[in-house]
Amino acid sequence: MNILGHLSWGAIYFASEWIIRLVMLIVVPFRRSPEAAKGWLLFVFFLPWPALLLYHVIGRPNYPRWRRERFAKLPAAFAQVTARIGALSACQEPELPGNLQQAATLIQNLGRFPTMDGNDIALLSSYDGSVARLVADIDGATNHVHLLYYIFADDRTGWSVIDALARAVERGVTCRVLIDALGSRAWAPRVVAALAERGVAVYLVLPVGLLRRKSARADLRNHRKIAVIDGRIGYVGSQNIVDADFKPGIVNQELVVRVTGPVVQELQGVFVADWFMETQQVLESHELFPELPRTGNAVAQVLPSGPDYPEASVGRLIEALVHGARRRVVITTPYFIPSEALLNALSTATLRGVEVHLVLSKPVDQILVSLAQRSYYSQLLAAGVRIHLYRDKLLHAKHLSVDRRVSLIGSSNVDMRSFVLNSEVSLIIFNRDVNAELRAEQERYFATSEELSLETWRARPMTSKVIENIARLVSPLL
Repeated sequence: MNILGHLSWGAIYFASEWIIRLVMLIVVPFRRSPEAAKGWLLFVFFLPWPALLLYHVIGRPNYPRWRRERFAKLPAAFAQVTARIGALSACQEPELPGNLQQAATLIQNLGRFPTMDGNDIALLSSYDGSVARLVADIDGATNHVHLLYYIFADDRTGWSVIDALARAVERGVTCRVLIDALGSRAWAPRVVAALAERGVAVYLVLPVGLLRRKSARADLRNHRKIAVIDGRIGYVGSQNIVDADFKPGIVNQELVVRVTGPVVQELQGVFVADWFMETQQVLESHELFPELPRTGNAVAQVLPSGPDYPEASVGRLIEALVHGARRRVVITTPYFIPSEALLNALSTATLRGVEVHLVLSKPVDQILVSLAQRSYYSQLLAAGVRIHLYRDKLLHAKHLSVDRRVSLIGSSNVDMRSFVLNSEVSLIIFNRDVNAELRAEQERYFATSEELSLETWRARPMTSKVIENIARLVSPLL
């Protein structure tokens, strides 16, 4: 007897949905955070087949096999570079109080690079000023210029950098540029053509395409912003190569670090590793890693993170720093979708008497993310966390200060995408003077912000609360 002949297609489809639900109930929680598992299982429960198809595409934060195999070749390919950096006399353990020593040990174990003494750190908060400084440094280059950016546009800002690179090539300087294929998709064809015509070696990072033999996943992006000039000057931070007002009705506010000294070699190391991942070319000449003199007194370290470094999570580092804080923590980020561990760390810090500030942007450019992050405000305010909403501009800067000892500035947001999916880079600085300068920048944010109160926030309309909490249910997938 043909059993299928007695079943309607509707009954078969109904049975298939329950089979998907039951199987995914076993598969999804495997090696996944509880928050992410809950988000996926909720999706599976309501829309089994769409959830199954999406899970097949982006369910695990892993690069394709070809890229993982290429990454496995990195240690051997860069053995000389790693040894050279590790042997530098500038390698220096930071002097920290006991409560922060474990966090420093964590950084050392998470990253591939040691802490370096003798660096000069300059914080650049002027959008056009940081672009002008970068262009001036490119104009002063004598050997090479390396740029790695999530967004590289062909607008006024982009052309100022393109023209500077063209002038450098004319002087005999080798220029290499990496651009994230999806982050720069609106401008990539024109930017790549313009750079190639001017003699710049340029590659799109993680290109995506249905017919590409080695297509990358659309959700796993290289979100880093790095510039290295002559192996002696480095830039890292939140700012892309694009006009501040490239999104209609929004003007970005950023923070960039210009650094000189031995730690620049670690930024160079991140660039050459990403260059190898895209081109399989090993860059390890002496000119790329010159002997660097002391230029200041800041101890600093670079932490690359992302799917290539599954254990080197910047989220872990932020949690550890918050747990180690004794006086004050200030977190600045445009996108805030915290893990349960970070929420607990922030709440515990306030109970220990730590002053905790969260600086977010009042103008938003991603509505769903904004709704999801708003759902956390009541919990944070009730715990004693002070929330400041920066007015007028989209505060796109990403940094953290702990007590008066540790500063973290880089490309990483405080959300699950930056913690798990994106390739990011952070500069951790152990220096009181830099921390004081960063604190002054944060005080300027406070003065230009609206501070939320628990009473006012709880009084918002019920419809807003419902929409925000629905968005929160899918926040681990954002």
